Parts: sequence; C-alpha cells; structure tokens
Amino acid sequence: MVLALLYLEEYRTVSGVAGPLVILEKVKGPKYQEIVNIRLGDGSTRRGQVLEVDGEKAVVQVFEGTSGIDNKYTTVQFTGEVLKTPVSIDMLGRIFNGSGKPIDNGPPILPEAYLDISGSSINPSERTYPEEMIQTGISTIDVMNSIARGQKIPLFSAAGLPHNEIAAQICRQAGLVKRLDKTKNLLEGGEEDNFAIVFAAMGVNMETAQFFKRDFEENGSMERVTLFLNLANDPTIERIITPRIALTTAEYLAYECGKHVLVILTDMSSYADALREVSAAREEVPGRRGYPGYMYTDLATIYERAGRIEGRKGSITQIPILTMPNDDITHPTPDLTGYITEGQIYIDRQLQNRQIYPPINVLPSLSRLMKSAIGEGMTRRDHADVSNQLYANYAIGKDVQAMKAVVGEEALSSEDLLYLEFLDKFERKFVAQGAYDTRNIFQSLDLAWTLLRIFPVSFSTVSPRRPWISSTAGKPPLTEKHNNLPHICSIFVGMNYN
Repeated sequence: MVLALLYLEEYRTVSGVAGPLVILEKVKGPKYQEIVNIRLGDGSTRRGQVLEVDGEKAVVQVFEGTSGIDNKYTTVQFTGEVLKTPVSIDMLGRIFNGSGKPIDNGPPILPEAYLDISGSSINPSERTYPEEMIQTGISTIDVMNSIARGQKIPLFSAAGLPHNEIAAQICRQAGLVKRLDKTKNLLEGGEEDNFAIVFAAMGVNMETAQFFKRDFEENGSMERVTLFLNLANDPTIERIITPRIALTTAEYLAYECGKHVLVILTDMSSYADALREVSAAREEVPGRRGYPGYMYTDLATIYERAGRIEGRKGSITQIPILTMPNDDITHPTPDLTGYITEGQIYIDRQLQNRQIYPPINVLPSLSRLMKSAIGEGMTRRDHADVSNQLYANYAIGKDVQAMKAVVGEEALSSEDLLYLEFLDKFERKFVAQGAYDTRNIFQSLDLAWTLLRIFPVSFSTVSPRRPWISSTAGKPPLTEKHNNLPHICSIFVGMNYN
C-alpha cells in the first residue's frame, strides 16, 4: 500500500470552482466516487470525491468546502479508493463530526475495520421480515403505531415543533420488548445489553447540538449512543455523507457485533436541501421545486439500509425525522419519504398549540409493520384490539367535536357527550406525557383500558370474537340494563390477557 502511494500522480489542472465543486481537466483515468486528496497553497489538505467523469474531465465535491482553492498552487491527488470510514465497537459513547472524526476530546478510535460508506447491497432473499417490538416509552407510538425491529418509519414534523425533544426522549427511553414469562408482563433484561442507538444530526445549529450532547450525557444514555453532529456552518457536502457514515457504523454494530440498533436521522430536510445545492452547482436539470430528479433513488439508498438479515442476530431500525416546509406534507421530501418508508408518525401543530406534549396526532399516523411486532408472545393478546378501539373512538370523537362547533352542545345526544369526554381524556391523559415520563407498553395498554371504561360494552366497534369477550364465557349474560351502564367495561379491566 505504501509503495502504491508513492506512484500516485498529482495534478495542477484545476479549471474552475463552483460552490462545493472543483472541476479538473486532463486527468488520466478518473473513476466515479474515487477519493481525492487536495493540497492548497498554504499546505493544508482536504478530501473530496469524484462526482462526475467525462473523458479526462472530473468534477470533485470537496467535503471541507472550497474556500482558498485556486488554479495556480492547488494540487489534487487521485487515490483510487472509495470513501471508507473506520468502525469499532468503541464508537459507542463517543461524539463525532459529520465526517466521522472524534470531537469529544477522547482518545482516538482504534478501527476494527474500514467500510465503504455506501454500504453493501443486501440480497432481498436474505432479508428477514421485521418482527418483535422496539419500545419508545411513548404511549401513542407504542400502543397505536408500534415499531418493529428492522422497520423504517419517519417522524413528520415542522418548524417550531418539538421533534428534537421527542428524538432525545426516544433515545433516553428506547429499549427492546420481549416476554420472559407468558403469565407476567415483563420486559426481557437479557437483551438490553444488545441494544444501541446511532444518532446523526444534520444541519443543526450549535444550540441544538449542545442540547443533544447535554441530554445524552446527563441522563446516562450516552454509553449506548454513537452521536454524529453536522452543524449548520459545516460544509454542505459533509451533510450528504453524514447519514451514510452513521448507517455504516450501525451496520457494523448490527451485523458484526450482534446488536439491535436504532438509527435516528435528523433533519432529513437539511439533507435534501444539501442534495439540491450540489445538483444546482452541477447545473443539472431540476425536478419538482428545484430538487434533483434522482432524489427518490438517493433517499432510498439511505432508508433501505434498515432491516434484518437471515443468520445475523442484529437489526437496524430507522426513525428519520424531517421538517415539512410550511407544514406541507406534499413537499417533495416528506412525499418521497412516505413512498419508501413503512408508515409515518405525524407531529401536529394544533396539539402543540394546546400545550399537549408530545403533540403526536394518531389519526394521520401509521405503522405498516405493527401487526408483526405485537400480539401474544410479543406484547399482549389484547394489543391490536385496544389500538383499534382507541382509533375508532378518537375518530368518532373528532367528528362529534366538529359537529358541536356547528349545532352546539345542547343538540348532542348522550352518546355524543361520551365521545367528547373520551376525546378530552384521551388527549390529556394518553397523548399527553411528560418529557421524562417513561411508560412501558403494558402500562400504556392498562392506561388505554381505563379510558375505554367510560363506554358501555355495546359501544364496542371491534369484532365480538375478541379475547376479553371470550374471557366472560360461563358468566351470566349482560342484560340491556347492564349495557346502559357507562362503567360496565370496568369488569374487563385488570383481566389476565396472557
């Protein structure tokens, strides 16, 4: 390797600089995605990557910015290598910049391997269907939008909403859910050592970066977190490689170290803007709202790195967070993200204005793989039915609330008033949750049952062939008189569903 480096040619053929790009002429055999070393006239060095090749012409994106690069003293060396990042189990508990260099004043990382940041393609036939649940400690997510190990599910937010606080809360509280004993509601403790979090922040300001660092360190979650920080004043091009370095680290922890890794990427809107900036500098034909036409494919190269592989113990679960400009869910970034991922969690501004935290609106939220993460043996037998009943009652309650605004409360029936009562209690007691209030899945399910107690059994919209219905076999049938009692559901609360 040392001998090979001696024969690397250097070029002084810089013909132009355009934003984060450097154009070189008369280059012999440049390769796409090849890494180059750039030496400036003052002796400082920078790294770049070949973005485009046209004969002897090469377009290079510079990771550290193009300030100070000229066509007289700047030399460029082509290495013949692709961009690789060092990885190690010792990266847990450490803080890195967007290029993967330590910034926490700790000792240097001794790499166990150097891996291509683009990752290796996963054979579709080797993928394992995502199963079992990752618990976030947030009731609206765990009960109604359960996340399976290996799933990719984004958080749709907007400017001014507490997505950073929710991301930090998930990092503090997240863990694995698995039963030890079917007769008890227990979390498995044995696999907690195999859980890790890779957190990548892109385009954040210094205040937000300090918030994440301080929160992780003060709450003791830093030891299982690898934190990558790309600041708003860092080079734009670095923002494009940050999520790829984070995912490469996650793949090593998952597939080589056997850990179940949760990857949180924030803010993917900043990533998309960086992609648009580079595309404009290359003078490519713009797509919708100026974003490149290949953005769908580019986002897929990030999101599709989540999953599980047959024969490997670990898994990679992704929660990308993005801010929708002007709260517009049809914006290209959330729109394309929704096509690739398996659901979404929607942060609502109206709930935020009413001082409800976390302001997660469950109606537009969806987890497409929830069915494989819940149920008997994974969470609880009544989980799916409780979730469906909560959705039904909340949706009806919202309709009644809209009708009340038109006809007034006096025109509502007693049934309508019950739904309004449920709507209020659901938002104040179930959705609302303190930033440091951790609820495991079983506590959240029990809380859901206490809310459903305000309805008589006849209000149930789920199928009668349900666990709690069959559990009443051999008991006297309910009469019409009983059905009219608003607290009749209390006889089902506290039953053993295991």
